[in-house]
Amino acid sequence: MRVLTETNFPELSFLKRGKVRDIYDAGEYLLFVATDRLSAFDVVMPQGIPGKGKVLTQISAFWFEQTKDIIQNHVVSTNVDDFPAECIPYKEDLRGRSMLVKKTDPLSVECIIRGYISGSGWTDYKNSGAICGIRLPGGLVESQKLPTPIFTPSTKAELGVHDENISFEEMIAKEGKERSEQVRDVATRVFLRASEIAESKGIIIADTKMEYGMKDGKLMLIDELLTPDSSRFWPKASYVSGKAQQSYDKQFVRDYLLSIDFNKKPPGPMMPEDILQKTADLYQQALFLLTGKTIE
Repeated sequence: MRVLTETNFPELSFLKRGKVRDIYDAGEYLLFVATDRLSAFDVVMPQGIPGKGKVLTQISAFWFEQTKDIIQNHVVSTNVDDFPAECIPYKEDLRGRSMLVKKTDPLSVECIIRGYISGSGWTDYKNSGAICGIRLPGGLVESQKLPTPIFTPSTKAELGVHDENISFEEMIAKEGKERSEQVRDVATRVFLRASEIAESKGIIIADTKMEYGMKDGKLMLIDELLTPDSSRFWPKASYVSGKAQQSYDKQFVRDYLLSIDFNKKPPGPMMPEDILQKTADLYQQALFLLTGKTIE
């Protein structure tokens, strides 16, 4: 399978390159292209994960469709045959890994919903008994399901810089009370809907990061949605609280980088092919479990 780590479409108006996505201005809309780039510890690696961009795009499209009755989203089309004429020369590169989306004014914060205690949330809880200022019951263990999901916003950092958790009060200072409460309530509803669907298919969504924007004065769900890049997906069959979990993401990559004492600074090292392929297999397994689809 061809690995696409960077796009170059001269006839399109390039806007910016993120950790994974290349974004082009398509006039009335934006064109999001999910490459196979891999980032770990906020460093983009020199190699990509086969098929990763297609998996991310198709999982996002699935969730946008499943939640559109809760909140409008920015997707116009994922079918390259619907894209503007200037995209035609690049159709084969775009097929399966791109979205034509509405332009919005993105909010200034990332919206994180946690249903289980893991990652930086577990670290915060061990240190303070709270996550982002939200007090939690005593005696919780790693990977334990929380009594109810919690909303923990974070800053939006530039490429290569870590996001920082902030309190809901700090979000209100940035976005206002009414909008902040709306985002919190909508994000929680999306998370609960997705969690129910995913668990019926054998996947626990431990937590996820969403992005929202404003379009014509109304809130809109944007960017990617509930992918292995933006969420922790755990196999339900092997879940046991009290320890770290297996996951459908780039944990093989993180473990390898830790084993070689990677300094978490660019440039990233070259990695063994088996690490890349094992990671690709996990991404594709998540896609199949959720949607029943495979990538070409």
